[in-house]
Amino acid sequence: MQLRNSSSRYGWVSIVLHWGVALAVFGLFALGLWMVGLDYYSTWRKDAPDLHKSIGLTLLAIMLLRVLWRFVSPPPPAPANHGRLTRLGAKLGHGFLYLGLFAVMIAGYLISTADGVGIPVFGLFEVPALVSGLPDQADVAGVVHLYLAWVLVIFAGIHGLAALKHHFIDRDATLTRMLGRKA
Repeated sequence: MQLRNSSSRYGWVSIVLHWGVALAVFGLFALGLWMVGLDYYSTWRKDAPDLHKSIGLTLLAIMLLRVLWRFVSPPPPAPANHGRLTRLGAKLGHGFLYLGLFAVMIAGYLISTADGVGIPVFGLFEVPALVSGLPDQADVAGVVHLYLAWVLVIFAGIHGLAALKHHFIDRDATLTRMLGRKA
């Protein structure tokens, strides 16, 4: 089992981080959409947001680890058949996904800490409210969180479609190496 990235494929650490983040993002998006529709009498009215926040903060820690891992084990270079624009598009697209993920998580943090109260994480510890009391903090951060979450999920879908295009139309190793297979 190859843990680190090589010149031809991703290692298992990168693969698990990639697919784990993808699963968490889509799961958080679905949970977020579901929980905002809960009424006052729902038994999940408090538990769903607490779960959403705990998973979101865990995802933030995983994303920080993922950024660090990119420095420790750089990704393999783009396949040889990728032109200059494809390489640039991939770099910009991945950069947008990373920045967007951090932005949506920071906005979620700002929503939750607007009243100066920390965020419990699975009941194990609490992340303190370092920023609170900004004008309309919860409302502004809530709008940013909602719309950016939609943009990220749509963009992640496009990212997935691009990987499928590379696999089925271009017949290159873009997708297979993120699945742990040799090019």
